[in-house]
Amino acid sequence: MDKLFKTQQNSVNEEQTGIQWEPLESVDQLDNVIKNSTLKPKVIFKHSTRCGISRMVLRQFENGFEKNDDEVTFYFLDLLNYKEVSAAVASKLNVVHQSPQVIILYNNEILHTESHQGIDIKKVQQIVTNKK
Repeated sequence: MDKLFKTQQNSVNEEQTGIQWEPLESVDQLDNVIKNSTLKPKVIFKHSTRCGISRMVLRQFENGFEKNDDEVTFYFLDLLNYKEVSAAVASKLNVVHQSPQVIILYNNEILHTESHQGIDIKKVQQIVTNKK
């Protein structure tokens, strides 16, 4: 089972998806992400490696998102390995904990959040592009 989870996690970090994910692994890092959202939009993708829907949405997100690294920074939160960070996202950003979940931050506020199969890649793309 560990091999399955490791393979899934590696696919996010190692495959060329067009998205350069920054792992979100600490509450201090989350604080910096929020603080630095005044510079450019930040997209947080919360993912559960045990959830088939989360895996499917992640693949669709990676395959369907067209972006420029200068426009946005992407953060990947493995919520099973970083439960404390996931809880901090919910409390600091005042969002309901869900997975998969995408959260767009800009200027220290949430511009958009969506979860499960409601994650609309084109809408995320449009929001990020309008904020560059």
